[in-house]
Amino acid sequence: MGHWDRLSIEDFGLRGEILMENASREALYVLKEHIPVLQDKRVVLFAGSGNNGGDAFALARHLADRGCRCMILHTKEPEEYQGESRYHLDLASQADIAFMPLAEYDLDGLRSPDILVDGLLGTGFKGELRQDYADWIGQINRLGEQAFVLALDIPSGLNGYTGRPGPIAVKADATVTFGAAKIGLFMPEAIEHIGALHTRCIGIPQNIRQANPPGSFGLNEHCFRFLPQPAKSQHKGTAGHMLVIGGSPGLTGAPALAGLGALRAGAGLVTVACPADLSAEIKQGRPEIMTLPLGSGPDWTDQCSAQLKEHLDRFDSVVFGPGLGRTEAAAALLHEYLSQDHPPTVFDADGLFHLAGLLDSGPALQRHSVLTPHPGEMARLCGTSTAEIQKDRIAWNRKMADQTGSVCVLKGAGTILTAPGQPTFISPFSQPNLAVGGSGDVLAGLLGALIGHGIQPLQAACLAVYWHGLAGQALERPYPRRGNLAGEIADMLPFVIGDQAENP
Repeated sequence: MGHWDRLSIEDFGLRGEILMENASREALYVLKEHIPVLQDKRVVLFAGSGNNGGDAFALARHLADRGCRCMILHTKEPEEYQGESRYHLDLASQADIAFMPLAEYDLDGLRSPDILVDGLLGTGFKGELRQDYADWIGQINRLGEQAFVLALDIPSGLNGYTGRPGPIAVKADATVTFGAAKIGLFMPEAIEHIGALHTRCIGIPQNIRQANPPGSFGLNEHCFRFLPQPAKSQHKGTAGHMLVIGGSPGLTGAPALAGLGALRAGAGLVTVACPADLSAEIKQGRPEIMTLPLGSGPDWTDQCSAQLKEHLDRFDSVVFGPGLGRTEAAAALLHEYLSQDHPPTVFDADGLFHLAGLLDSGPALQRHSVLTPHPGEMARLCGTSTAEIQKDRIAWNRKMADQTGSVCVLKGAGTILTAPGQPTFISPFSQPNLAVGGSGDVLAGLLGALIGHGIQPLQAACLAVYWHGLAGQALERPYPRRGNLAGEIADMLPFVIGDQAENP
């Protein structure tokens, strides 16, 4: 966004004052969406030393024109502001808006206004807050308990890239971000700070945006354009046949949930390959899930691997790993699987556990592979700690995608999706109803079914993550304090598409 700003001003010739005016008008429109009647509202605007302060100066003028009683608390002397911020400060001064130095103002004695506008810090902030800024943000949050808080571009104190507070940040009721949503606003640490997120255009020329595409995109309902409409003449044989390879003693539910996720996503046929003695248990009374019993006992053996090889060409896609177990025989099964031609494959759960031991010395992954680790599994794959992964989820996911040549889906709140040479995609969902055992198995099955439909792996992964998130969001209504089961996530999948698949 900073690059777009510079090109718009320096190359295209748009004045920065115009972009700031556009931003302030969009902020006004967002406020009016939340507070339709602004007349006589008491508004305190916190203006920092950068362009966010300039946005606050311009917004104050618009609010005063609509009958608000405004006061601007600024962090540096008015004569020290430069450029477009100084321009809008001067206009606000001509509008007879009250200005007060923030450092000298007694916030403890301020009666809570109707509206607080946070224009202290912008998207470039990182690291630790200075003590004075930390104190001011604390006061905004205190006053905000009884006032509506609007953050300009990003809540002050949040890192624009990671979304982490440093160590505190403004807790806004709404955030209006300009031009494009910043990556940090999609990160789970930011959720409790941003409130309702509004992304508004400020006039960045289209040719600049097209010539300088962003490196990251947020997923939205347009993902459903990848989902083909079923033909009237479709039958089970043309809707994809997916194989789940998994199951071990005590872990028979995982492959069944993956199969259920695939069926609810529209797979024509689902088969689970498992040790022979586990076949009935994995079906769990679901006649729709077929099984491919391997070997002659409850455990994975060399015989299982040999028998599996004979059947692989029957399937359109594979999910490898749910409930597989962590035995040496299971690891050998993965090694043998990677050494032969196989259908497009989603590697999940215990499949990823064993893959971590093969990345440096084992067979290479095929290009149509998808990895779906949670942070702990990604830490094992990368040889680091979960805490390190969580510090920069985007960078670690990019590293693993480049290393393996695969699509990587780093699960969790704000799931990250990356493929080699492609932009990063970020899920907008941080949904507690998805945080249940078996949720990832459902996602793996959903993803495998989409790949079995013939959808390219990256497109399938984006659609699967978004669709899965919608299901979790829908479950929040009947289960507002969680308590839903993983199977209910699968069962919700057909119901959350609505008109989206028909009119993407």
